Order: sequence, then C-alpha cells, then structure tokens
Amino acid sequence: MVIWLISTVSMAAGPSRPDLRCSLAGTWYPADPNALKAQLRRCLEGASVQARQDVIGLILPHAGYAYSGPSAGKGLSLAGRSYKRIIVIGPSHRFPADEVLMVPRAGSFHTPLGPIPLDGQVVDRLLKETLFKDVPDAFNGENSVEIQLPLLQGHQAAGGFKLVPILAGRCSLGTIQRAAAVLRTCVDPNTLVVASSDFTHYGPSYGYVPFTDNVPQRLRDLDMGAFRCIEAMDAKGFVDYQRETGATICGYVPVAILLSMVDRSAKARLVDYTTSGQVTSDYTNSVSYLSVAFTGTWSARPGVPEVAAQATLSAADRKQLLALARKTIVYFLQHDKVPLPSDLGIQVRDAAKVRRAAFVTLKKRGELRGCIGDVLPRQALFQSVIENAVNAAVRDPRFPPVVPSECNELTIEISALTVPRPVASPDEIRLGTDGIILTKGPRSALFLPQVAPEQGWNLQQTLEHLCLKAGMPRNAWREGASLQVFQAEVFGEP
Repeated sequence: MVIWLISTVSMAAGPSRPDLRCSLAGTWYPADPNALKAQLRRCLEGASVQARQDVIGLILPHAGYAYSGPSAGKGLSLAGRSYKRIIVIGPSHRFPADEVLMVPRAGSFHTPLGPIPLDGQVVDRLLKETLFKDVPDAFNGENSVEIQLPLLQGHQAAGGFKLVPILAGRCSLGTIQRAAAVLRTCVDPNTLVVASSDFTHYGPSYGYVPFTDNVPQRLRDLDMGAFRCIEAMDAKGFVDYQRETGATICGYVPVAILLSMVDRSAKARLVDYTTSGQVTSDYTNSVSYLSVAFTGTWSARPGVPEVAAQATLSAADRKQLLALARKTIVYFLQHDKVPLPSDLGIQVRDAAKVRRAAFVTLKKRGELRGCIGDVLPRQALFQSVIENAVNAAVRDPRFPPVVPSECNELTIEISALTVPRPVASPDEIRLGTDGIILTKGPRSALFLPQVAPEQGWNLQQTLEHLCLKAGMPRNAWREGASLQVFQAEVFGEP
C-alpha cells in the first residue's frame, strides 16, 4: 500500500537553516502533486515484490521516473517498514568536488508533495568532520538526490522521516572509507541508507562504446560484474572493477560508501535490473538501472562511535584471541570451512565482541608468512580475527597457502585497530605509534605501526615504501596524496 506523506512541519533548528527546494519537477517528474502521486503509485504498487523488515540499505537508480521509476519502486517496495531517518548519498554530477562530501545545513527539502525535514543533529555531526562541507548550492539542479525524494515520500508511512541528503564528489578509496566510518556512527536500527546510482552509461552520447555487437547481453554482463563485487561486500573490488573496465557507473562513490558501511554479515540482493535501451527499444545510447537491497542490522547506538578510545585488552583477552586465531587456522585446514567460536570450544569474552578492525600476521622462523586485515570496524573483533586468520593463512596473494605441516612453525600476531583519522601533514605521524594509510587517486597502501621500527625506516623511507607498495613512484607522497593514521594494540605469541 502507498501512504502519502504531506508534511506541514519544518524541523529546522533555527532561523539560520533555510529550506531547499526541488528544481526538477516538471521535467524529470510531474510538478502537479496529483499527477506525481499517480505516477509514483504505478511505480510502487506495481512492484510485486515480497516486502521485508530487515532492509537497512538500498542502491536505487536516479533517472526520470519514466525510465527508472519502476525499478526504483521495486527496490523501495522490498523495504516493508517505516524509517525515522533516511540518508541519501548521490554523486555530484554538476558541482565539481574532489575528496569531499557535501551536506546542506538546511531546515527541510521541499518537493511537490510537501517538505521533508532534515535531521539537523546528524547534519551538524557530519559537518564537524573536515571531510563534509556545507554547500547547499550543489543540490540545485542535481538529480541524484532529488529524484529519490518523492519516491521516499510515497513509500513512507504518515508521520514521516528525517532526511540526510549527501552529495559525493570524486573520492579515492581512502576518502570513501573515512566517510563510511563517520556515517557508520550516525545510523541506528531505524535508519535506511540509500546509495543513488545509475550503472553503465553506454553509447556515443556518453563517450563509452567498448563494444558494438550483442549490446543488451554485453551490457548485462558488464553490469553483473559490478554486482558480483556488491554481492561480495567488496568495496575495494567494486572501485577497482569500475576503474579497470571503465564502466561508467556515475554513483560508484556512494555505492562504495554503502558497501564500506554495512557489516559483512549483511546480504545484498538484486531486486531489479533494466536499461533505458529496453524501455525505448533503442540501444544506440543506453543507461543501466539496478535496484539492490541490503538486509541485516545496524548498531543500536546512534551518534556514538563504535570504536573510539578503546580500553586496552587484558592479558586474558589477548590470550584468548591468539588461541582463537590459531585454532581457526588449524580447523580451516582440516575442514575447509570457517569455524564459529563454538566449533573451537571457545566462549568469546566481552572485550572481543566490540566492533573493531584487526589484522592477523603470520611469521615462520621470523619471516613474514601472511598478513591480511580490516581497516574499518565492520564486525566484532573476534569475527575480524577469525576471518583474517583464514585470509592470512590461505589468501595472501604474496605467499602460497599454508599447509597443515607448517602450523607448528608459525607464530601469530594480532593488531587490533582504532578508526583511521586524517592528518594534514606527514609531520603529524608518530613512527612506531601510528599506522599509516597513504592514498593518491585510486591507489592506496597501509603499514601497521610496527612495520617502520621493524624495518629500521625513518619517516621519509616509510612514506617511500608505502608509495612503492601502492604501485606508485617512490616520491608520489610529496604531492596530491592524503594520509590517515590509526593506532593498534599489537600482541603475539612468544
């Protein structure tokens, strides 16, 4: 059922918060409220999908409703409940911006169906971060956020929701991960996050003609390659796929942010796939539309960082996590299956249930044998240790997989991380205390805090080796690179 929201209350925090107004009514969708309701009703009531109560995120297209409205309607209709807060992240098509996200400090966003109040508390929280900028003009004429708003109004129950509209500029993976870490502190069980994106823009009008034969099928193959990365919850793989194929996915940054926000236990489901070529029966120029739903849970603590100044793990906590890593590797090599703690006879301690990222490092006779981990806190610490113990043992591409006969020769080290934060200058880096993430364009590399002291490097040498690790020239850090630091509790077996 479609329930129309015509809100008359503005939630502006004060007179300093002006309202935003939609600028595409009458072109991308009807300006007349009754005509708009009729079109949205066709999109939403004609969806014929089984609604779910556990939808926490959506990828929705943002073309004119005549083209992508039915596909977006199917995605929204799968979300079968009301939300108190909806965060919409769209790409900035018209307003140039690099390595920033734009959030308006406004009272409400008006559509032909009435005003939607903005969540001023969350907007203020975001604007405390240097990554987010207050640029209301960027939303004028921008379809990626606006096109979602009447759809959301049509879908949500009476009483409404508060909106957090965000426009993303061109962002590196490091910036994407930073944005996700900040936004992750702003969600709760009553939050829906919408990543607004069209997929492949094919044809001479878009400057992208990688093939000319069997276009419908080859477009589908290209788009489904991107979806496979989404289904795997692989933000880096998705960004790499977009770059390597040249697939013109305009909202790749919002999609990668959403992928970086959700837990790895979440599931991605393709709800609908279509193209404008299918709608018009003309593939000379065609845009692809995917609706994807993410099911799972958010934290129940809105606005509170889940990993801030973590209490130090006790000796007993550390001992248990090291045992968990070792038993996980042995179990996986024996059963070819990732274990649960109960499979290993371990009852996880409370400190290991906190959401926290971890790296697991394996050494053999003092030499590195594998090292893989998480940068962002996407799951409980014990889950990160289990997952990355397996990854370090059998999925580090620098080494052959560990075999059972090696287990007794391995020593295990765990690094439990804090959330990365940006630094303005290399001078702020504390060697031996700070781990470092260096990002430039699409390339990024990370060193744990212990790497530089172990190698005997000074700061310049550390940054040079980070550049080499990222596949860049040695001195690439000197211009145009961004730096983040984090700290880690590092502990290992004797």
